[in-house]
Amino acid sequence: MAAPIVVGVDGFAESPPAAHWAAREALLRDLRLRLIHAWNPPSPEAPTLPHEDDLNYWAQRLLTDLVGELRDAHPGLRVSAELVPRETVPALLDAARDAEMLVLGSRGRGTPGGYLLGSTGRHVLAHGERPVVMVHADDRPLTADVTVGVCLRGTSEETLRFAFDAAARRGGALRAVHAGAGAGAGPGGPESEEAAADALDAVLRPWREKYPGVPVAEALTSERPALGVMHTAPGSGLLVLGREKTEPDPVPRLGSVIQAAVHHAPCPVAVVPCG
Repeated sequence: MAAPIVVGVDGFAESPPAAHWAAREALLRDLRLRLIHAWNPPSPEAPTLPHEDDLNYWAQRLLTDLVGELRDAHPGLRVSAELVPRETVPALLDAARDAEMLVLGSRGRGTPGGYLLGSTGRHVLAHGERPVVMVHADDRPLTADVTVGVCLRGTSEETLRFAFDAAARRGGALRAVHAGAGAGAGPGGPESEEAAADALDAVLRPWREKYPGVPVAEALTSERPALGVMHTAPGSGLLVLGREKTEPDPVPRLGSVIQAAVHHAPCPVAVVPCG
């Protein structure tokens, strides 16, 4: 059985937009959609509290209502939902291991503190073993185009595979951007713009051959990577970035490009683990 798309759901306003984005993606890929809502159960020694049954009821009601909403809005969607009695981050990371991708909601840019990434999202982005897509509450459908950030030092096949596949499924074009080209390098140097253009073309060539129906536009900029990627992404329906493997750390570390993208990109952001 094919792996599903998993959506982490809570009681906040960003969950439904993320679930609807994931539903469209599930139909695009002919995959099942699985909603999970994690909650921390009381310890076995803790006394039963009068409101525990109410909390369980409203958590289940949240999922039931959202499943009904998704089925009405997306005919043909195969969707299931479950409560997971575990801490949120471990529950999401475990669910993601058996998923095609994990989708999470992020606060809208226009809300107070909307630019902040919550601790749950930060941990999952840093340690997820499968692609994680962050959907802002105020994201609106833009185009079928996909933008992918390309690092010419240690370019990831996983990142490019995800980006080309996403563009092909959507029927859109792919924008491949490499930022920092020529910065601080003399003409003809290893980091010159001409050398970077040749290297970018070489990296993309096998993927162009594999996906001949995907129009590809190459973009080089001498801006810092975080700024260069942000200035290329407007107009895209999805931004795809690679994430190097990280060691377990109580303080999750995200690179500057991912950090900037999740906070400020004008579209959903897919973070693909590399290696």
